[in-house]
Amino acid sequence: MSESIQIDQRGGVARVTMQRPEVHNAFDERLIADLTQALTRLDADTAVRAVVLTGAGSTFSAGADLNWMRGMASASEADNLADSLRLATLMRTLNFMGKPTIARVNGSAYGGGVGLIACCDIAIGVDGAKFSLSEVKLGLVPAVISPYVIAAIGARHARRMFLTAEVFDAVEAARIGLLHQCVDAAQLDEAVDRSLHWLGKGGPIAQREAKQLALRTAGNTLESAMRIDADNAALIARLRVSAEGQEGLGAFLAKNSPPWCQ
Repeated sequence: MSESIQIDQRGGVARVTMQRPEVHNAFDERLIADLTQALTRLDADTAVRAVVLTGAGSTFSAGADLNWMRGMASASEADNLADSLRLATLMRTLNFMGKPTIARVNGSAYGGGVGLIACCDIAIGVDGAKFSLSEVKLGLVPAVISPYVIAAIGARHARRMFLTAEVFDAVEAARIGLLHQCVDAAQLDEAVDRSLHWLGKGGPIAQREAKQLALRTAGNTLESAMRIDADNAALIARLRVSAEGQEGLGAFLAKNSPPWCQ
């Protein structure tokens, strides 16, 4: 339990709620650290059979917190690298958890919030949710989350969404593979419970091995992920301190349009 997350453990299910509704569950250093620590602990807890990740309020996660972004904009490349590696550790921890994970997508998700959804084994979202990988609007790229988003939606869809930064709805998210189901808000918990029902019938060791089998067969291992994360963290750190990245971040924080915006 912390100020930024809430954990509700009932039976074999742990529900982890990002608890920053006043900023639409946006990431900051504290939330990243708390989520990483909580997921690591739950992964080691033999009483936990499945983990449900969701957000408080009407938004799943709006991505980067504004104050966090201000800090990134003024930080050195080395500090940005360390910051990006912490986010990479969170995504990697969620993606490679030995327990089944469900993203209960209660509302919209942007940037890193999309990454969290992509890292979960099952993703169920409400039909009013919106999604975007908006980094190029800031002169940046979705570097740290890219391996997980590409694994979820495929390289073809990723190329479109990474380049256009367009906003797309839950129906499109389900069509391209980011969500497994798109349901009415009133049916969200029922749909999550249905998935938990089926997960409860599997052997926990077999499920852990089945998950690793799927990841490994697709070429995703913990070792390869760590190498890719290091490269991608270095990339986003370099872009954040670049001239274009500084222009984009500065314009966004000042609520202006960057010079390349047409």
